Amino acid sequence: MAIASASSSLLKALLDPKKNFLAAMHKSAVDHRLRKYGLRFDDLYDPLEDLDIKEALDRLPREIVDARNQRLKRAIDLSMKHEYLPDDLQAMQTPFRSYMQEMLALVKREREEREALGALPLYQRSIP
Repeated sequence: MAIASASSSLLKALLDPKKNFLAAMHKSAVDHRLRKYGLRFDDLYDPLEDLDIKEALDRLPREIVDARNQRLKRAIDLSMKHEYLPDDLQAMQTPFRSYMQEMLALVKREREEREALGALPLYQRSIP
């Protein structure tokens, strides 16, 4: 058990941008790419890939989901035109401001609790 916690803490230290220079460089590169298209990191989650994400999106307020859809449409449009957002709009973007992580964690906890109690799943966990 001590080995598992030691390796877990080592992995967290390696992936923490505050402690690892390479992780900080990667985060900076992702930040730069997301700003070019006006996306947030949570926009990259695919509800068709993971049904927990679909459930979390269904539980979020309609305004948040509509804003997500608008950001995705704008990014697709910019990508098809081979353009980026203007620099003044890129500066206003907040790529790592999360809107889904708390709801996603709640959905996962509920699913794990149902599995631990032996209850039937709320939804079938199959990838289309």
